[in-house]
Amino acid sequence: MTNEFAQPAPRKYVLFDVDGTLIDAVDNQRRVWATWAGRYGLDADDVYRVALRTRPMETFAKVAPDQDPKECLAALHELEDDDVRSGVYAAFDGASELLGTLPSGAWALVTSNYEHRVRGRFARTGLPVPRVLVDAAAVAEGKPSPVPYLLAAEQLGAQPENCLVIEDAPSGVEAGLRAGMTVWGVNAAVAVAGVHRHFGSLREAVPDILAFARLEGSAGVG
Repeated sequence: MTNEFAQPAPRKYVLFDVDGTLIDAVDNQRRVWATWAGRYGLDADDVYRVALRTRPMETFAKVAPDQDPKECLAALHELEDDDVRSGVYAAFDGASELLGTLPSGAWALVTSNYEHRVRGRFARTGLPVPRVLVDAAAVAEGKPSPVPYLLAAEQLGAQPENCLVIEDAPSGVEAGLRAGMTVWGVNAAVAVAGVHRHFGSLREAVPDILAFARLEGSAGVG
């Protein structure tokens, strides 16, 4: 017999990184850092290689230790804001369909960028912005700390074990894993260490993400 008092299965939630996961901003980031490096007479390629692995203040300490880090950061922010206004951005294939299908209260953005830039990029690419957006200003510890993802879950009213993190970078993957969440990697030829599942592109992952959120059949959920 069916237990009429059986509790419904817990709701599932999806937490997305932004740059490299939903928005293709690699060329923009490279141009911004190249312009920044030029202002300080530094080699653009060397600076970008460091910037890919570290947060801005750590990058400045490595590539421009003789410069005022606050001035370095202000210059970088100026260039990034200019790029949001004038740069060319594209959403990864599948992003619009995916975000347009998920219920507004079932997903969030968790980014190391700032909210006004995310909103600017999403407006340029026609993507919807969810109620919950955890940015660099919202937390004292950024990725790979689990704090950003745990804060997003808290604001959604979700338990970590019911959350799926979609990431493209090692620091974000580590953050999701440390938060006790399921982590899937996208938009990389090789799987990031630790991911529970890997997809070469966001488009490939769309059906399974929707299935995780129980908006399609359960086939492919793992």
